[in-house]
Order: sequence, then structure tokens, then C-alpha cells
Amino acid sequence: MSTFTPKVRVYKTFEPYPPEIPEPVRDLIVRDSLNITFFMRRPHSEVRHAVTHALETYLRAVGHERLSAYLAESGYWWELDDEGWASVREELLDPQGGRAVLSQWTTVRPGHEFDYLSRLFDFPGYMAFPDEATTVSFWLPTEYLEERGPGWVRDLALELSARLPFNSGHAGLFFQSHYDSTMYIKDIHADCFAYPGMDIMKVSELANHIGTRVKGAHWMTFLGQPVLGELGGAAGLRSRLHSPGTTVQDLGQERVVVTLGKQPEFGDVDPQRTLAPYRELARVLEPWLYRERRPWTGFSDDDMRRWERRLLD
Repeated sequence: MSTFTPKVRVYKTFEPYPPEIPEPVRDLIVRDSLNITFFMRRPHSEVRHAVTHALETYLRAVGHERLSAYLAESGYWWELDDEGWASVREELLDPQGGRAVLSQWTTVRPGHEFDYLSRLFDFPGYMAFPDEATTVSFWLPTEYLEERGPGWVRDLALELSARLPFNSGHAGLFFQSHYDSTMYIKDIHADCFAYPGMDIMKVSELANHIGTRVKGAHWMTFLGQPVLGELGGAAGLRSRLHSPGTTVQDLGQERVVVTLGKQPEFGDVDPQRTLAPYRELARVLEPWLYRERRPWTGFSDDDMRRWERRLLD
């Protein structure tokens, strides 16, 4: 089976900054990527060690050199030298720690990225959105599918999940956009509908509003409580899924992962890529699926509805 994925790349030309740079900069702002994300209705103090362990797992897999910059509280990017790494790890392990964004680049080019948004639910006076979730997200270029194989990606996703008390999560094909933004989605409007197996995610928006719901049906869909219990546990979920190649793996601690075949599928109009397993899982999960609160830039209300129901209608 081929591990081909469509190469969706959008470039933009930016005015030089600082002004002494003589030429405008042409940079990559949207690309096809792999995303692994977990949502947890737990305070940072409970998950900080598990999240730090997951980051170390990611770094061992891709190499420390793949992350070169971190976003400081000031809003500026700083180099991930020894001092930078010490600052990041101190922030992650602090019981009152905050957000950690680590990137491969200090410019707009998407690539390897780690994004963690903590929630201080147990901190006196903390004002939370009703459906906030502590969220940790890992990005990989799709080249990993071709260079290391989907089995390597799957094993990494499972290892990342091992210690995380997630309510839900996923691993699969996504459009990755500049700085967690959906403002460039208008540039890939046609691609969004051409490849329904790929998804779009603004991590910060989801972290504020997903609660215990599920982002969607992906190659690997991680389920914990309360959704898993409402589905009748692992056994109840298995009884509803019949597509060849679909597996439900018990991960312990009331957590499972549903895997749809040996590799992620992007889907298209080809009859061989109708995404039947994805559609089956989406229908099972429909009562618990997350819905965007407003259309993305360049999407009408109708576009947004069509997009969110692309695996249901």
C-alpha cells in the first residue's frame, strides 16, 4: 500500500523585516502535516510530569535539533539553547505553569512543533471557560510517512499517549497553518473539500471550547471518559465498528484508541478512497463531535457546515 499523501503547500511573500533585509521574503504558511493531540479536563498540576515525559518522547523520536525556538510570554521568539530549554522545562514542571510553544522555525514556516496549553483548574481564583481542556499537541511533516513508515508514526502516537489521562485525542493528517491560525484556510478552500481525510485545527480555540467532546474521526482516535463509557466501553465500541482493518485497542485506565487501517488516508473522489471506515466511526461518534463556534476566514456558513459534515453526509 502506498504511503503517498497530497503535497498541499501555500506560499506567501512578506515585506522585509527588519527594513535592512533587501528583498521580500517568500515563505511557506500552510502545508500537509501529521498531528497528534490530546485533550484533558485536568489541571496542569496533575498532568505536568506526564506532559514533560511526552515532550521528551517526542524529542527522542525526532531529535532535539528539530525544535529551535520557543515563544516567550513577551510574544517574542527566543532561541532554544541550553538556557532556553531550562526555561521551558522549568515552566512545564511548575505547578502553576503556563503555555509552552516550541517550533522548528522562528519565521512562518510550519514544520515540527510542540504546543501545550495548561489549565489551572485547581488554582484559587482561576477563571475558566466552561469547556476548557488542558491540551498538548505535536506536529510532524508528512515526509515521516514515506521515510519511516506509518507504523513508526503509530508507535510514536501510542508512546505519547501512554501516561496522559486524556478525555479524547487523535493522530492523523492535517493542514498545518502559520502560528496556529485559520486565517490562511481560505487559500486551501478547494483542497479542504478534495481531501476529506485531512483535518484543520486551531489548537488554542479547541483548548478553550472542546471540553470532553471529540475533534472528529481520524486515523487514530483516542477516547476516554465520559464518551467511552457512554458508548459502552471498549466492547460496546467494537460492536458498532465493522469496517475491515478497524481496531479498538484497550490502553488501560478507561482509555482506548480506534485505528482505521495501517496508515492514514486523505480521501478523494477515487472510489478506492471513499473513507468508509472514517465515515462509520464519524457516525458512531456524531453525538459527541466538536463543532466550530464560527466559520473560518474564507468559509461561509454553508462551507463550514459542509466541512464539518464531510464524513457524515
